[in-house]
Amino acid sequence: MASIKLVEKMVVFPEKPTNRRRIFLSNIDLGLVAYQESVAFYDPPSNQMSFSESCQRLHSALCRLLVDYDFFAGRLVPSLEDSRRLEIDCNGAGAVFAMATTETALSQLIDGMAPRPALEQFVAFLTQLKCGSLALTSRYNHCVLDGVGVREIQGNIAALTRGEELVIIPNPDRTIFRARNPPIVNHPHHEYSRGTDTDNLYTVHCRSGIGIEQCPNCIVYLSPHRIANLKKAGLGEGKLQNCTTFEVVAAKIWKARSIALEMDDEKVSTMLFPVDTRKRMVPQAPKGFAGNALIPGFARARVRELKDEEDNALVKKVREGVERLNDEYIRSSIDWLEVNKGVPCREESFSLVSWWRIGYEEDEFAWGKIKYSTPIVVKPGLVFLLPGPQGEGGLNICLELPEHQFEEFRRIMTED
Repeated sequence: MASIKLVEKMVVFPEKPTNRRRIFLSNIDLGLVAYQESVAFYDPPSNQMSFSESCQRLHSALCRLLVDYDFFAGRLVPSLEDSRRLEIDCNGAGAVFAMATTETALSQLIDGMAPRPALEQFVAFLTQLKCGSLALTSRYNHCVLDGVGVREIQGNIAALTRGEELVIIPNPDRTIFRARNPPIVNHPHHEYSRGTDTDNLYTVHCRSGIGIEQCPNCIVYLSPHRIANLKKAGLGEGKLQNCTTFEVVAAKIWKARSIALEMDDEKVSTMLFPVDTRKRMVPQAPKGFAGNALIPGFARARVRELKDEEDNALVKKVREGVERLNDEYIRSSIDWLEVNKGVPCREESFSLVSWWRIGYEEDEFAWGKIKYSTPIVVKPGLVFLLPGPQGEGGLNICLELPEHQFEEFRRIMTED
């Protein structure tokens, strides 16, 4: 891949003054203090829009955006109420915007698009490729927004580049997710681990707990036909009335990864998966909620069970992991974090993150729609579900495993 040439770099500020304020961060937010990076690719603009005009439109859109998203132009600082916590100081310090070019063509990147080291070169915000295609990179701190919030901010940016108004007004008030006083923990919370002396609010944990070293990214493609077969097996000849694609794929990944890693039969394997709790809270989170409302759902079982149980039993455990997240359970989990200062479970665990139906490809920017988007890197202990190749459907499973473990994982995922 050719190197990237930086054209210009600057700080973007809100187009008009904003009121200075501080925004409370919930225990959910504080477990996610780490930068997220992703890149979206576009075909050459069909309207022949020049790169210069695309940059100008994006710059103007960001200036307008930061008026309502003033917290994106702010900085993380110790809380005034409790210096052990962080909060956002909406001080108008601005956000970095950069433009770049590269001699790499989109055709060199799009085949098997998935997180990989080559994409780390796209550190600029907007990059023009040799073929005229564009790459739009985002880098933000996860404690500010979850995936749903990112989807909404992207829709707003797209609308502003077209000269339109915001599609949805953000509401960054997270007090609905504040811990109760005193905390009331009514459930065991296997989705979390207690903090240690080395844990702090400035660290995000996404480790597997089983000592996986940094390995090459690996991809397994599941065709629509394979997914249909998994769903048929997941129903267990009528033992379940229905099942979703996520449930059956997640159950199979859980089983395949635990076996591929050669975990001891008596070890408990835990799979985490983020569940949007905006509409599960009572009262519900407000429209346009801009924060983190994704609580880890989980499925856990001994490895022996994963090997011996029928597919429908594992699908049921995944379903239960979602269904248990009612208002009381969510509040209990927030209170558990308040008491234990814990982190997402890291004992023989991994997190499954689904990107394949977020809808990033639906937004129309001034220069066109997204052709493909992907995280830039996959950290150890994370597994991503990404859309399959355009025109083919299905989905890609992206994870890090040593080669011999990956081959076993792929065998289990693709063989009937």
